Amino acid sequence: MNKGPKNFAVIGIAGYIAVRHVRAIKETNNNLVAALDPFDSVGFMDSYFPEADFFTEFERFDRHIAKLNRQGTHVDYVSICSPNYLHDSHIRFAMRNGADAICEKPLVLNPWNIDALKDYEKETGRKVWNILQLRHHQAIIDLKEQVHNGPPDKVYDVDLSYITSRGNWYHYSWKGKEEKSGGVATNIGVHFFDMLTWIFGDVKESKVNILKGDKAAGYLELERARVRWFLSIDNQDIPSGLRASGKRTYRSITVNGEEIEFSGGFTDLHTISYKKILEGEGYGLEAARNSIGIVYHIRNTRPVGLTGDYHPIIKSIQT
Repeated sequence: MNKGPKNFAVIGIAGYIAVRHVRAIKETNNNLVAALDPFDSVGFMDSYFPEADFFTEFERFDRHIAKLNRQGTHVDYVSICSPNYLHDSHIRFAMRNGADAICEKPLVLNPWNIDALKDYEKETGRKVWNILQLRHHQAIIDLKEQVHNGPPDKVYDVDLSYITSRGNWYHYSWKGKEEKSGGVATNIGVHFFDMLTWIFGDVKESKVNILKGDKAAGYLELERARVRWFLSIDNQDIPSGLRASGKRTYRSITVNGEEIEFSGGFTDLHTISYKKILEGEGYGLEAARNSIGIVYHIRNTRPVGLTGDYHPIIKSIQT
């Protein structure tokens, strides 16, 4: 159990996801002592930790963390909200400074990075924790229990559709560069692939039908499910009726034709994740292995087009 307030630092605090981490630090009655981001639009910190030190240069942040540790204000956790390609380096920074790392997904971009970090955990005695918040969503927990309590040999048919519209800025940012983000399937899909393998088991087969800068689709055969998936940041892929009403996001998961409703219930999931981590019950390196392996395979696989069992939505958008 967590005994007394812990000290946190945040890397990447200007990113949109960072506010959920800062709120979780506050709601678990802990302290934010330092934060880093090359961008300085971080005024939201005033609502949570106005006394926290802030840096725009990594070198000064690095020196400050070392000084805090020397002076007895030990940094217990470093929360990492930086661009995907920097996660591995920032995790190592945390452990070198005697802190556990709490990292946004994707934990790393390549499966072998997990093995190297496991060795680093042993060397430093620190832990790496991954934010896998869908595992704490009640609708997802209920689905997992339903599958677990159902016939052990039953194989489910699953369709996953996730379209989250992004503007032109996306393609000019690090998110639009595959070498930095891992591509669209990694950037917006890795938590769904984690959820699916958490519920339905390991991967038996994976193929990719479409792989573009703004969308990807494919087929996964898991131990307990056949999954057709489609991911997109293209607003034109949103069903026309919803698009006409101004909707810019479409999320759907069906299991044997039945829709799983989980559009709400996301507000507190980071706080729940932090509570589990502080109790030593969070998700570590091995928990990330399946999803990291899936997205690595996707971006390194030649698409096969409209062959085999594919997501029905791609027939209408294929050019």
